Amino acid sequence: MRRLILWTLLLSAASAAMAATTITIATVNNPDMVVMQKLTPEFEQSHPDIKLNWVVLPENELRQKVTTDIATNAGAYDVLTIGTYEVPIWAKNGWLRPFNDLPASYDVQDLLKPVRDGLSYDGTLYAVPFYAESSMTYYRKDLFQKAGLTMPEKPTWDQIKSFATKLNDPANNTYGICLRGLPGWGENMAVFDTMVNAFGGRWFDMSWQPQLTSDAWTNAATFYKDLVTNYGPPGVTSNGFTENETLFANGQCAMWVDATVAAGYLSNPANSKVADQVGFAFAPHQVTSNGSHWLWSWSLAIPKSTKKEAAAKTFVEWATSKQYIELVAQKNGWGSVPPGTRDSTYKNPNYQAAAPFASIVEQSIQTADPTHPTMDPVPYTGVQFVGIPEFQALGTRVGQILAAIAANKTSVADGLKQAQDYVTKTMKDAGYIK
Repeated sequence: MRRLILWTLLLSAASAAMAATTITIATVNNPDMVVMQKLTPEFEQSHPDIKLNWVVLPENELRQKVTTDIATNAGAYDVLTIGTYEVPIWAKNGWLRPFNDLPASYDVQDLLKPVRDGLSYDGTLYAVPFYAESSMTYYRKDLFQKAGLTMPEKPTWDQIKSFATKLNDPANNTYGICLRGLPGWGENMAVFDTMVNAFGGRWFDMSWQPQLTSDAWTNAATFYKDLVTNYGPPGVTSNGFTENETLFANGQCAMWVDATVAAGYLSNPANSKVADQVGFAFAPHQVTSNGSHWLWSWSLAIPKSTKKEAAAKTFVEWATSKQYIELVAQKNGWGSVPPGTRDSTYKNPNYQAAAPFASIVEQSIQTADPTHPTMDPVPYTGVQFVGIPEFQALGTRVGQILAAIAANKTSVADGLKQAQDYVTKTMKDAGYIK
């Protein structure tokens, strides 16, 4: 009899396992997503009918694979990690399932409005934010104090360069500034685009004529090259977001201008050797503040090609909920929760106490304006990208040229001429200009 009961239990467990739906999630290898992956047992325990299969990739590779998959309707993934650039374009193409029936308990209105708007098309939400960010300046308070320097709350790029010259100390493996150099429209171009904006530049004029050989682009590219080659770590063209985050956490950067999402990681002693010495300031401006700091969200979306929409939706709602934020706080502390998504997070006294950077991050997100990203008017939206389908190719190619400029393989003038010619041809082929 006992043997029969045991067999019955085993068969029941096997049936339950067979009945479970496995969903495949494509995501980027950023720290917050790694935390999400580690919490798989928490989700599967509360949702025994759903199993999670993770595909975790570097940012550039993720974009390539996910874009290919959704454009060809291949259906390899049930949940996609995509950004503010892709969502409206892919929604317009009919590639994404809308989130137009989220339960009241999800509290859509709690999502920060700029983030929510960026993930919508024609008034409908097509992705929900896992974390959102702007850009900001990180600096070492101990190094600034030792050198008798004071970081302004809102520095200019000229001031950043002045600090970098004084704090650069390669003999002791500490560099004046770390900036992204890894080629990619979402890597080196993300930071460089905000620099171009701050210097008064733009990708296109109101007639879609490319502006990449303008004085503003020339000044920004010259400035960028000077910073990364003279005051940054060697091998800059291999350093993207994650590499620079590691460099700063290891104490090798006096300053770093990059995504606000790194603030929690850098402030956590478990990750960062300089956790108690990290200072925070707004992203640098120059001749204008327009477009000097970006707006981005890594969000979770469900492709039209999935055959497991219900299970995918259950996971996405869980991973972007208030309850998930509280779960991360319980496991890792309030300073490590996914930032930038919910008003309730920034009103939470526990978060305010754990995150000295919270006010700058929230202000940066709320004031980043993709509809007015440059000093002069433009026909596009987007701060660190141009919201047109062609930009993925444009940004990738120009990012490669910028890396060649940084590596001294081409001059600023020659590199920008190559970029201008490439962008002009692409825009002509696409029908924007004659």
